[in-house]
Amino acid sequence: MTDLTAPVPPFADARDDAVPAAAPARAVEWRISDTPVPYPDALAEMEARVEAIRAGTAPELVWLLEHPPLYTAGTSAREEDLLEPGRFPVYQAGRGGQFTYHGPGQRVAYVMLDLKTRGADIRAFVQDLEEWLIRTLAAFNIRGERREGRVGIWVDKQPYGGAPGQEDKIAAIGVRVRRWVSFHGVALNVEPDLSHFAGIVPCGISEHGVTSIVALGHLVAMEDVDAALIASFGDVFGGGSEGE
Repeated sequence: MTDLTAPVPPFADARDDAVPAAAPARAVEWRISDTPVPYPDALAEMEARVEAIRAGTAPELVWLLEHPPLYTAGTSAREEDLLEPGRFPVYQAGRGGQFTYHGPGQRVAYVMLDLKTRGADIRAFVQDLEEWLIRTLAAFNIRGERREGRVGIWVDKQPYGGAPGQEDKIAAIGVRVRRWVSFHGVALNVEPDLSHFAGIVPCGISEHGVTSIVALGHLVAMEDVDAALIASFGDVFGGGSEGE
């Protein structure tokens, strides 16, 4: 997602003025990619799926994947926050937020939902994404927390040997909404190479660091994280699911 970071409210394209009454949510399709997906390919796939969801020819989709090492620039990215321009490829993401990192060991979840059927409330959608991540982390006995004025999910490092007040980011959020269909999503650090974040100022925040599930001492496999994401998604967003 990556660090897929976005401001709240997220970047939104022009939308229909009239919002119909919410309808019952359809089953959500899940896709899990076993090999890293090039970022341009993922963008093209999302663009096509958003149009299909809008047209009613495809169900909502949550796509779990990893990317090769890369940096993405959101709509608020500042040039000075790209500290090592030649380290990894840099892509314009089209989502809200600033610079983020994506790479192996990070679970990216691209979330393509029809928000018209889910209350047509973008701020509530972002809060649900936060809650989804918090509940997923709780499955591994990690307390993820929101922070006022900072996007993403944060961990108090003191219980893990950090100094009082030390906080690291463990998950990022960055979304875009087009005609009430969402895309982009979240990025959860499972076991990425944390040194790769040094090439940017992640999300424009220099006074805090980044961490991961494994760095906090929880040895988990990506499959375990996927299972937790799928289980907690239904608790937060409701609706059924269908595999691909």
